[in-house]
Amino acid sequence: MLLAIDAGNTNIVVGVFCGDKLITSWRISSNRQQTGDEYGIVLKNLFTLAGLNADQLSGVIISSVVPPLMPALTEMSRRYLRCEPMVLNSELQTGIRLLVDNPYEVGADRIANAVAGYELYGGPLIIVDFGTATTFDAVSESGDYLGGAIAPGIAISMEALFLRAAKLPKVELVHPQHVIGRNTVASMQSGLIYGFAGQIDGIVKKMAKEFSSQPQIIATGGLAALISQETETKMQIDPFLTLKGLQIIFARNSK
Repeated sequence: MLLAIDAGNTNIVVGVFCGDKLITSWRISSNRQQTGDEYGIVLKNLFTLAGLNADQLSGVIISSVVPPLMPALTEMSRRYLRCEPMVLNSELQTGIRLLVDNPYEVGADRIANAVAGYELYGGPLIIVDFGTATTFDAVSESGDYLGGAIAPGIAISMEALFLRAAKLPKVELVHPQHVIGRNTVASMQSGLIYGFAGQIDGIVKKMAKEFSSQPQIIATGGLAALISQETETKMQIDPFLTLKGLQIIFARNSK
């Protein structure tokens, strides 16, 4: 079995693979103050509840866009899983070329998305990842990573409204009944949901014009299913694309 860990700014998504099949996954909060021991206890409990034996793991791969989390996750892997983790970076054999100004700047999660997207769906592709930030990644017909766009995510935009506008409350991210909201909460929900749906449509449409042929659109991340219901852009939803990319990269670099 392989343990794949995708550490983001808001959540850490963890998946267990048997071969190339994802058999279970969990989502836990990213906490920069949490120790390797604390993450180890959480993970051991999750394995037990799922009826899995962590001692059967043959490898661990970590993708992180939060450098302060890496010492704790590395310690957790070594001490509790008895595995030296493989850490995703631009120097691993990924099977794709990073045709950008500085490959070292490309987030590990975006590399994993591009690898899995091309492996599973072919090219050309635009991958939209709904995370703390909303990222748009372009992959060519031959599998080259071309770059993309980064926008504020829906959750942090909602948080900014709450923190910076005195009378605006925190709201639940659900579909409003009408675009024209009849109260503050409904108005905020409308602005967030339909505003981000319009953003997706606009950026994807403009990016697609820079391809020589029409790209497929793949959506991933925790809010992909929610926002994609309101976009005019037709998207293939793959909520575990990043974890699948980690599994593929681990296989390509394992001896």
